[in-house]
Amino acid sequence: MTLDSPPASDTATTPPRPAVGERMNRGAVLWVTLAVFAQEAVWNFYDAQVPEQLRHYFGSAGVIGLIMGLDHSWGIFTQPSVGFLSDKLARRRTGRWPIVLVGAVLATAPFILIPWATNLPALMVCVVGFAAIANAFKGVTETLVSDYVAPSARSKAQGFIKAGVSLTIVVSSLISLLVVDRSLRLAFAIPPLLMLVVLGLSWAFLGRRHADAVMPVEETAVEETADGEAAVGEAVDGAREFGSPWAVLRDALRSPSSPTPLLMIGIFCFAGMWSALRSLMTPYGTQVLGLTRGEAGGLTLPGAVAFLMAVVPIAYASNRFGQLRAVRYGVVLFIVGVLVGFAVPTAPGTVTAMVLSSLGYAAFAVNALVALWNLAPTQKVLGTYTALYTIASASGMALGPAILGTTVDLTSWRCMFLNAAVAAGVTFLVFTRLARRAPDGATA
Repeated sequence: MTLDSPPASDTATTPPRPAVGERMNRGAVLWVTLAVFAQEAVWNFYDAQVPEQLRHYFGSAGVIGLIMGLDHSWGIFTQPSVGFLSDKLARRRTGRWPIVLVGAVLATAPFILIPWATNLPALMVCVVGFAAIANAFKGVTETLVSDYVAPSARSKAQGFIKAGVSLTIVVSSLISLLVVDRSLRLAFAIPPLLMLVVLGLSWAFLGRRHADAVMPVEETAVEETADGEAAVGEAVDGAREFGSPWAVLRDALRSPSSPTPLLMIGIFCFAGMWSALRSLMTPYGTQVLGLTRGEAGGLTLPGAVAFLMAVVPIAYASNRFGQLRAVRYGVVLFIVGVLVGFAVPTAPGTVTAMVLSSLGYAAFAVNALVALWNLAPTQKVLGTYTALYTIASASGMALGPAILGTTVDLTSWRCMFLNAAVAAGVTFLVFTRLARRAPDGATA
């Protein structure tokens, strides 16, 4: 039997299992996108409104930024084990879905209770409780695309998924604009309930047929290599060598010449600055621009629309120009955006800054996780490699808001965008170094 015959046969009988080089399965991408959309809708509203909730108890932007960052640090401790468990479940009948669905249900309660907290200890219990649970399954949801989409189409699929993520910013901004100033408790109830409904639909249309739709590791290995049966055996044997998530992490980080650690540093830097900018945007709008809390929460809406319109073209362009080069261009555009925000401290200037910064971040969002997946030794550990992404991004999200908030304390809210530009310059240097050490061909 030839290597070309199995993909043709599978495509004819089970469309959700595309062969490498064929058009990606749009149905699978749609439902994975909705799953990620449901999850990110909660996180975007959380990032937009919880800082203002904390400002009732803390006057320091640095302290608020530290708290907003620490909640993301839970992923550093939980993601490797949960991601490794999801890898074990990926090829079974239920796949990774039980982790996603149970996590969503458990995370809903503390999130809804945030505006009901009447004192600081109660508020911190709700904030920490939500962050701990939601961070545990966040990376698992993002890894779903690797189960249903062939490696050659994952960059394009990520473009559509990130477009769905941008819609969550639109949803969050609309809730801030239309509901927050009328009923804060209702506003906090909408995102988690939306998450439960959409995740339920995604599971019903895709997860329940997981055994038929999942992309088999053995087929992927055959299709991607020219060595036939021997290559499959090597992939399977390599997967069996990893008895724990920590073994996978050690394998990824042990080589000094490997681009993986430097790529993680770049992810740390960019994710940190983006999280810092978004976490402190609402207080910036109220303190510098004189907007109401709801109006300030809607400052990110135009940027979300720009992200939505550009992310798919960026995904296709990245295949042509190379992933690392696309990310470097994105960092430059991000720096231009925050400099515009500093130079024009008005609502229109801030909106323009967020549009440019969002476009720059889109190049990073499409390419970073796929580049890390491409460094994995076998397709069977992609969930654990997503944990590597989570460790890097969560660390950045943990420290980024605190660092930017501290610079605001040392200077003023007026200088927030300028401080972000300086930090983004460091990010550009990291990705420039990465491009020299790992050519685009190594991660594209």
